[in-house]
Amino acid sequence: MIFDVAIVGLGPVGAALANLLGLCGVSVAVFERERSVYHLPRAGHFDDEVMRVWQTIGLADEIADGAMINRGMRFVNQCGKLLINWPRPQQEGPQAWHPSWRFDQPTLETSLRRGLTRFANVQVHLGADVESIDGTELHWRDLATGTRARTEARWIVGCDGGRSLVRRTAGIEMEDLGSHERWLVIDLELKEPVPGLDDFTVQLCDPRRPMTLVRMVGARRRWEIMLMPGDDPETIARPESVWSLLRPWTGPDRASIVRAVVYTFHAVLARGWRRGRLLLCGDAAHQSPPFMGQGMCAGIRDAANLAWKLAMLLRGQAGESLLDSYESERAPHVRAYVETAVRLGRLVQITDAREARARDALLSTNPEVMQSIRPDLGPGLHGNAAEGAALRHGGMLSHQPRLTDGSRMDDTVGYRFAVIGDPAILRQSSPAACGTWSDVGAKILPSTGSEWLAGLETRAAIIRPDRYILGTARNPAELEAVTRAIPCVQQAAA
Repeated sequence: MIFDVAIVGLGPVGAALANLLGLCGVSVAVFERERSVYHLPRAGHFDDEVMRVWQTIGLADEIADGAMINRGMRFVNQCGKLLINWPRPQQEGPQAWHPSWRFDQPTLETSLRRGLTRFANVQVHLGADVESIDGTELHWRDLATGTRARTEARWIVGCDGGRSLVRRTAGIEMEDLGSHERWLVIDLELKEPVPGLDDFTVQLCDPRRPMTLVRMVGARRRWEIMLMPGDDPETIARPESVWSLLRPWTGPDRASIVRAVVYTFHAVLARGWRRGRLLLCGDAAHQSPPFMGQGMCAGIRDAANLAWKLAMLLRGQAGESLLDSYESERAPHVRAYVETAVRLGRLVQITDAREARARDALLSTNPEVMQSIRPDLGPGLHGNAAEGAALRHGGMLSHQPRLTDGSRMDDTVGYRFAVIGDPAILRQSSPAACGTWSDVGAKILPSTGSEWLAGLETRAAIIRPDRYILGTARNPAELEAVTRAIPCVQQAAA
């Protein structure tokens, strides 16, 4: 059997991609070296856009039950003076979900893997070590039996992390965006509440020892502690060193160590996300310092962008050129997040006392209130704004309006295109436009999102399966133009 898609790696990104492709009905083979979910927490934050992906694959409520709403982040100096405040709203936002969430990665991965059991078209190989890739053929070994096997797929996606075999096989280099600091990451399970630890994440901008204090799910707390000159990476993660560093907050009588490990926080971006039939997704394509909590989120966005394009291509609805838009759209988007994280990291990681005093003098008198960024996609299906060819609002993340019955729009749309807006404009659409909507299985929702669209000074929109706007329209002619941008073989032939 030749599979449509093979995925190497079953972390959150690989599992999200497999669930989305499962929904699309394409045949998928997934290969994961570990037999069970890795038991220790790593990523700890996702946002409302990612929650829409969990909603799309039908797991949002289950995942929300195991997560908690995040209150925000504060940057303070060594004396506790506020430098930057990044509050996160505690009510539902434009995505019809709370904007920011904390989660436990093993719990999340368990839900995502269980979700895959719904799809007969998705075959998961656990304990399967992919040793090499030859063209579109994977050579792998069953670690339990030692048996070697081969699997062929039309497309191979590397969701296999920073040391990606798929990326190395493709010969893709990484662009260094200038951040490679070593930090000790400590997760604790508290036995009792610790005075002075609230629900906000704190970036402690102390030049003597920069730290991050993170409120995790349940009784978990995380400390991220920058290594300083003279620190020994081999010994600093030992219990005696950990408790010495945490003495101002807690000790072994009030908490237990879940993990303590030294990481190097990288900021890198692949110089190419596709070579032939090999594609990269998640950490295989980019890595970010954790100061925005967007590392995993970026990978989930990759999966949401890629899955529907692969499905259209495999169903014969679009040509292979559709995949050219994957990197062109995603790379500038993720770069905006990584570069912002690097800037915030530089602010936190100041270790020169004079430079720290200058920073504190600038920010503490009038603390900055930070807003979450929402970059548009790079050039792609919606055109290129730099060349003056972009569709109106193309590449912008859509809102998720509530329908008249109170339900969220995505639950009705599913993982497909949506045409929403003023019924009068939709009714005046040509038979050719209506035919294109039908060809791609678009959901037509007259009267949906009128208030949001009015705020954009427009009357209709076509929304892509990944919830980004293909384009908006003020009249039937503009809606026809947006419709022509839908990647559809039948339309191109006409």
